[in-house]
Amino acid sequence: MPDRHESGMKTRRAVLGDAHVDRAEAAKTALDQPFQTLITEAAWGNVWASDAIPPRERSMLTLALLAALGNFEEIPMHIRATANTGASKQDVMEAFQHVAIYAGVPRANHAIKLAKQTFDEMEKGTT
Repeated sequence: MPDRHESGMKTRRAVLGDAHVDRAEAAKTALDQPFQTLITEAAWGNVWASDAIPPRERSMLTLALLAALGNFEEIPMHIRATANTGASKQDVMEAFQHVAIYAGVPRANHAIKLAKQTFDEMEKGTT
């Protein structure tokens, strides 16, 4: 069985980019280290590392779930990750349209606002 932490870090870097992961690792403290290990191993080393769903589709699912559940603070990070997962702006908008129908227009509307801001920052190189 592969080492989930090693696999998780590799996947996390591939999706979020080295700069993001390096900043997160540098900010890690003894207090949040167990949590960081948990998400690295469970989210990145298990769920995201699985090849059962391609990264593009996994990215779209993640964004839709974040929006549907109102976890807006994570959306810009995952919008930036689309540069590495292959999910296009159109893919993101399709995911958020599903959110509007199945989870509510206000959540989709706010997610779209965040996506527009983040894509704009990405295009300008300010993020």
